[in-house]
Order: sequence, then structure tokens, then C-alpha cells
Amino acid sequence: MDPKTGFNSISKTFHSLRPPLNLPPPHANISAATYTFSLHHSDFNSDSNTLLIDSTTSHKLSYSTFIQRYKTLAKNLTLRGLTKHHTSFILSPNLVQVPILYFALLSIGVVVSPTNPISTPSEISHLVNLSKPVIAFTTSFLSHKLPKQLALGTILIDSPEFESLTTETDVSSTVSPPEVSQSDVAVILYSSGTTGKSKGVMLTHRNLTATVAAYNAVRIPTANPAVCLLTVPCFHVYGFTYLLKGVAMMETVVMMERFELGKMLGAVERFRVTNVAVAPPVVVAMSKEGVTDGYDLSSLKTVACGGAPLGKDNFVAFMAKFPHASIIQGYGLTESTAGVIRIVGPEEASRGGTTGKLVSGMEAKIVNPNTGEAMSPGEQGELWVRGPPIMKGYVGDPVATSVTLVDGWLRTGDICYFDNEGFVYVVDRLKELIKYKGYQVAPAELEQLLQSHPEIKDAAVIPYPDEDAGQIPLAFVIRQPHSSMGEAEIINFVAKQVAPYKKVRRVVFVNSIPKNATGKILRKDLLNKILLQRTFPRL
Repeated sequence: MDPKTGFNSISKTFHSLRPPLNLPPPHANISAATYTFSLHHSDFNSDSNTLLIDSTTSHKLSYSTFIQRYKTLAKNLTLRGLTKHHTSFILSPNLVQVPILYFALLSIGVVVSPTNPISTPSEISHLVNLSKPVIAFTTSFLSHKLPKQLALGTILIDSPEFESLTTETDVSSTVSPPEVSQSDVAVILYSSGTTGKSKGVMLTHRNLTATVAAYNAVRIPTANPAVCLLTVPCFHVYGFTYLLKGVAMMETVVMMERFELGKMLGAVERFRVTNVAVAPPVVVAMSKEGVTDGYDLSSLKTVACGGAPLGKDNFVAFMAKFPHASIIQGYGLTESTAGVIRIVGPEEASRGGTTGKLVSGMEAKIVNPNTGEAMSPGEQGELWVRGPPIMKGYVGDPVATSVTLVDGWLRTGDICYFDNEGFVYVVDRLKELIKYKGYQVAPAELEQLLQSHPEIKDAAVIPYPDEDAGQIPLAFVIRQPHSSMGEAEIINFVAKQVAPYKKVRRVVFVNSIPKNATGKILRKDLLNKILLQRTFPRL
């Protein structure tokens, strides 16, 4: 095995070079909640340290109070009839009650199944049919979206009832704690649906444990607890696992109910945030001139960026503006329990364009999508990954599971490559590559170029049908306020920096670009919109 890349030239497999994982046996009776708290070191006083802060009200919750509340809630929910293997459906923004609820449910073996609160009733109906919950947790403003026929009803987490469930219990009642196995399903999360209807991804306690253990394997001791601002939603695998990591590392987690850039910057200043978890569009926005003026962001040390690729030009622009902060990029999917490739430390963070190296315990292959042949370092192909964080499968969909999981390998659908030092670079989605006259064009590359232009606020590129070329790159562009740049100027800007076959051929100016919760562009929505409206000139 090559000690620099981790590549085995015989098996054509890349192996992680990070420190090994410290995992319990695969079928050990320990929940992800219990394991997460077992990683607490003696660096800080866990009783007095603040775990959660509500960014809106500044209300704080200590680690000791959090533990007491989630255990009280777990007991009360058990008394109400919730038991191991039941599924709970959660519809809520990032409220401070959500982590308490997650840990309570995980600790008693109840499957946690959260989703986006902006989902429509019909979308929610589809997800409920997938996960088959017996109980739901939501807020008073969202309860109308949920079905009424759940066996154990619905509990409002912003109600006095929920508050009492976390603080009061019948001392005369005794409950035997369930034995939660590592192999039990812990979470059903929903795939983004960027390439089709959402699927329910089953993640086990083992999957969550491995992800938390990977953070612990490269843990860097600090003099004081980190203060992390969670802007990404906890119903998404990014926010879910980042929350678990925060608890395991004894950090202080600042919760934002709804993301707004100004409020985020204000929270960084007010709570002296050291680490922030964001999607790439936030990094791009912060890099623009004037956006962060008037905010004291000197406490910021790291920016965790995931959910979609961040271009090298955007990376350079951010670092030029914030030289005291590091961008920690990572790569993962819901099906891989979030990050399986990650940047670690300031030295790796100084490299633009890469998403990092394989995390502890992971293996990978780069597979030629046409021949199925495993490739070597420097060669592009579909990324396949294998290791303890890989999902159990899709709930109720054995066909989709068998297509995505092959002999334990997760086919990611992303075109990537390893360089000669073991760093991974994401080129684009396999199914989103534009086929122009036989050439493959990566939309992400063109989007990153467009976003680097000072007069462009945001951009998306899609394949548009063309009779002669097959497909052409079509760009949707949001101009900065007061910009009057036209289509020809944008086309020329890109043409000067790419090969002729990669050129943007048409531009449509828009006011917004549809994205999922972590900032991933919903290209199929853009294409469907323009095809349905038929407002674009014939090509």
C-alpha cells in the first residue's frame, strides 16, 4: 500500500491513513446517545459547561441539565407506550428542544425520522408512508401538515406539555432501560430527491457511532470548549451528525432556528463563535465585498463547509478576506452518514479545491462508469466507498438498495479522483454531467467560475437539450444589485477561462435559484421550469 495515498495497486482500493476508529463490537448493546457521551474527556467540566444556546433568546442549557432532561423525557415517552423499534416523525426547525428529543429517542431505541419543515402535506404523506411512524413531534405552527391517524398521536415540542415531559416524572414509576444494539436502526433520514423522489435512508446506531468516532480519532485538544454555530438544519444528515459531534467533543452549540446571513453574522459576534457549519453559498456570500462590514468576526477559527462543492476561486476569495479562519471542507451523503472524506488541521485546510482525505476506517474506489474498471490515482471515475458509516439500506425499497449497495460498497454517483497525496477532488454528479458533442462538461466547474465574478451573486448551470450538440451548458444567473451585465459579457467571461467545448452557450437572468436545505442546486427543477414555461428562445 502506498503510504502517501493509501492506494493498494493490487486491489485498486484506497485505504484511510487516519488514526484507527475506537468502536464497540458491532452487536454491542450501546446506543449512539450513550456512546456519544462516553467520549467526554476531562478537558472541561461537563456539568457547568454550556451545551446549547438559543441564538434568538440567548437561553442557555448546560450539559448536566441537558442530560437530566433527555433522560426524563426518555422515561416519560416509554411510560406513554413508545418502545424500541417504534418510529417517531419529527417536523421542526432548529429549536433547542430538538437535541433533547433526539437523544431521548436514540437512548430508548426509537427510530428518529426528521424532515424539512417547509415540506408540503403531500410530501409529508409520502415520507410517513415510507417510515410508518407511531408518533409525531412538531410545533404548533406546523401541526396542520401532519396526518391525524398516528397510534400515539402528536406532541408539540413548543408546548407546556413537552416542557413537563422533560422536567417532571412520576417517581413511583419504574422503567427498565431497553437494550439498544449497535445493529438497530437509529435514524431514517430522507435523501435530497435531486435525482428523483425522496427515499428513506436507514442509518444504524453503528453508523452514527462510527461517524462520531471518526471525529474523535482526529480530536485536537483545546484550552477552552469550541463554540459552534449550527446554521444547517438538524433534520439533514449534515446538521444531525454535526450536533452529535458537538456533544461528543463537549462543545457549545449555538442553534439558529432559521438561517439569515445577517443574523448568522450577528450570532458569531454576540456569542464569540469559533466554528460555524455552513453550506457553500454562505461562504460565497461572505466573500463578497461589503457583506460582513460592521460585524466583529475575529473569534471565528474554522468554517465547516459541506453539502455541495466549493470552488477553488471561492476558497481563495474567502481566505483572502478571512486569513485568520480555516475552511474545513468535507464530502459525504445521507447514505454514508455524512462526511467520509474530510479536511483535518490548518495545513490541509490551506489546500483549495479538495474535500480532504478518507476519514478513519474508510475504503474507496474510483470506478470507470463505462467499463466498471477500478482506476488509479489521478484518474477520474465514480466514487465508491465502504466502511462502518455506510447505511443499512433504503426503507421499503430493496431494489434501490441493491442498485446503490454492491458487496458493501456504496455507489455515490459522484465523479471524483484522488491525487498523488491521497486528497480527493469532486468533479460533479455522474448524472448531471453535460454531454456536449461527446465531451463531458461539469456544471459545478462553470458555476464556480460564474460565482467568482464580482457582479454575480449566484449561478447555476444545467444541461439544455440541443439538436446539434446533444446538450449545451445553460446558465441561470443572479446579478448583484445595480449590475447591468448582459448575456454576452457573461459568456465571454467564462469562454476566456475554459476549453471551447465547456463554454456557456446561453444565459437566463433570474431572481432566485432553487436549492435543498444544504445548498445543493436543484438543477432538475430549473430544467423543468424552463421546459414547461417554454419562454426560452429556440436553440
